Amino acid sequence: MNAIAMAAVQVFALLLGPWSVTFEEETSRLRLENPAENVCVEGTLSFESDGQVWKIVRPRDAVGNRLGLLSPSNDIQGYLTFQQNGERLEMLVSHRTRQFYSGVLKFNGKIKFRDFSFACKTQACTKERVLFLAAGNGNSKRNDTLFAPEEDLAVQFRSASLQLTSESAGEWNVAMAGRIEESAEAVFAFNVEKNYLQRRYIPYYSPIDRKRAPKAPTGWMSWNIYFDTATAEDNLAEARIGKKYLQPFGMEFWHIESWQGNSDKLPVSNFYNLNLEVNERQFPKGMKQLADDIRALGFRPGIWTAPFGTGSDEFYAQHKDWFLHDVNGVPMRTWNGKYTIDPSNDEVIAHLRKIHEIMAKEWGYEYFKIDGMSGAGAGYCAHFFERSEVKAAMKDPNCPDPFERCVRAFREGIGEDRVFNACQGHFTGPEPKYADCGRIGADIVHPNKPVTWHNLLNQAGRTHNQIFAHNIVFYADPDTLMVNEALTLEEARLSTVVVSLPGQMMFSGDKLAELPMERMRLLQQALPPVADIHPVNLYPIFHLLPVWDLKVCRDWASYDVIALFNWEDEEAEVGFDFAEVGLDPDQDCVMYEFWTETYVGKVNGGFSCKIPPHAVRLFAVHRAQEHPQFLSSDRHVTQGAVDVKAMDWTDGKLTAKLELVGGFPTTFRFTVPEGMSMKSVTAGDGVRVETRSEADGRVLAVKLGAETAQTVELSVDFQ
Repeated sequence: MNAIAMAAVQVFALLLGPWSVTFEEETSRLRLENPAENVCVEGTLSFESDGQVWKIVRPRDAVGNRLGLLSPSNDIQGYLTFQQNGERLEMLVSHRTRQFYSGVLKFNGKIKFRDFSFACKTQACTKERVLFLAAGNGNSKRNDTLFAPEEDLAVQFRSASLQLTSESAGEWNVAMAGRIEESAEAVFAFNVEKNYLQRRYIPYYSPIDRKRAPKAPTGWMSWNIYFDTATAEDNLAEARIGKKYLQPFGMEFWHIESWQGNSDKLPVSNFYNLNLEVNERQFPKGMKQLADDIRALGFRPGIWTAPFGTGSDEFYAQHKDWFLHDVNGVPMRTWNGKYTIDPSNDEVIAHLRKIHEIMAKEWGYEYFKIDGMSGAGAGYCAHFFERSEVKAAMKDPNCPDPFERCVRAFREGIGEDRVFNACQGHFTGPEPKYADCGRIGADIVHPNKPVTWHNLLNQAGRTHNQIFAHNIVFYADPDTLMVNEALTLEEARLSTVVVSLPGQMMFSGDKLAELPMERMRLLQQALPPVADIHPVNLYPIFHLLPVWDLKVCRDWASYDVIALFNWEDEEAEVGFDFAEVGLDPDQDCVMYEFWTETYVGKVNGGFSCKIPPHAVRLFAVHRAQEHPQFLSSDRHVTQGAVDVKAMDWTDGKLTAKLELVGGFPTTFRFTVPEGMSMKSVTAGDGVRVETRSEADGRVLAVKLGAETAQTVELSVDFQ
């Protein structure tokens, strides 16, 4: 250990690797600083035993890396030892020999870190039950790390009792505690880890380009309901419905699939994927005209490509040396084509670049879902190009990065201003370096089959497994949100929560004209993805967890949206306790269930309920107040994170700034404490207001509607 103790009056100073440690005895102030990474932790140390405060003092011996615990009898009877291992600094509290007293060491301080950082959880454990998410800097007693995504930099804290809370941009409060008589609690640790995700899971780590893609894309695509039969007019007819019912809620892209020559009949390997030949029967006016027509409806046009191979015999014959062949000269086949490209051939890479440039610059497409990548198996090119027999067949068998060459060419072709969805992109490959989005799992349906419960389980499983990379290196695409009547209403609601509560991409995939309004409403309540939702568990999860907890932090309040899932085929009792979701067990909370529009009331310590099979219950959980308070909004599954902009209670009046969608009313709900009642409600000119009393007078529902999208100022007087 390279340690230097510097004696000074009332000051203890120590250099341990990248850390400087300073302790002022008079004030009990401890300062831990890592100058190289610009991290500073500063606060007050204290120790208490049997109700008596012990003083923490400089050492009285020649051991330079520890402080003393001074008992009330003025004897040093314990130590606080500092030790360093790489970027990790540990602070160990221990007894002096033959001492057996109990006591608690506490550290309460502030952390100065990056302005754009968030609290998260990097210490995984077995039998986890909760998937944590946050919108803004949501506070939780379960967090143990601060993470700066622009630098992939983590500052980890370890102690038996730990709480990280947001103070302001770049500033955090930290409270740590542990018992001296429990060796498992006696160590406080501070660790700065560079390249946290890059070293573990994402070797091509690159933060999302938020200028190009400031939020998770949303849209509609034809494949999962039309498959290979959609025409230009089918797409435009759906877009006209989407313009009326979904565009006002934030839907952005209209995405075209299966447009290539010979693409009107599966499999994909027969499609003409490499020569920009258009299926003239289905798209008689061409792809540029369709892009213009989509844009005229207010959407941004998107297009699907599968460019790792082709089914065109003519194109193959013209460019035979562009394709891979086995030792017998037989063309190598993959999902993308019965003829698969040779990625080591520079002419192939130039062609990939060129065809995507034409689609972007000449045809005018702004969103590209480029398919056939996938980490799923050897039928897809991320795997296929790694196989020894395939590399041996390449023009350059020593090509070090055949798959990356293709992905790079796609980005270079579409340009830096287009949105790139890597399908199925995988975070262990090069896609995060070039793409904005990544399809995280299989198609939500099998070709020409309806959506099933099994498909939803796959979608949920891949979300658990890969959500930790979402809104960090790319936006997670869980495939389309299907809500048609092949699913029960409970199943459709569950899929809505799986897709939208984590802020994932939301593309609809149903025939919109056939949806009952109850199901169209699900799509509306999933739009838009909340831009600041990020994962909190920064590691993959391989089980379907029964509890998801979204911590919402807004200027006007902090609250939780807790989803309780029943993944089983029979009714089940599902619940949570406050401690496991990071809530104060002694704090009263009020709860409201979104789908059944049920007021649970005041809850303390925990909650459970019976949930039907294949269903979810979605609760807004607010710290209980003695006065009327906001409870829920039916605008979005986050129950206020999208549309509530301000909320205040002053002198018997509740005021709020609320965003309304033009032509679609929203209902806001508020608690009404016992002994109080509503006196009057106003919301400005041109706003329709309806009120009703619910839950035996304990809830006030206020329905607001306006013809145009606007922010309204609601005022509710109580008496």
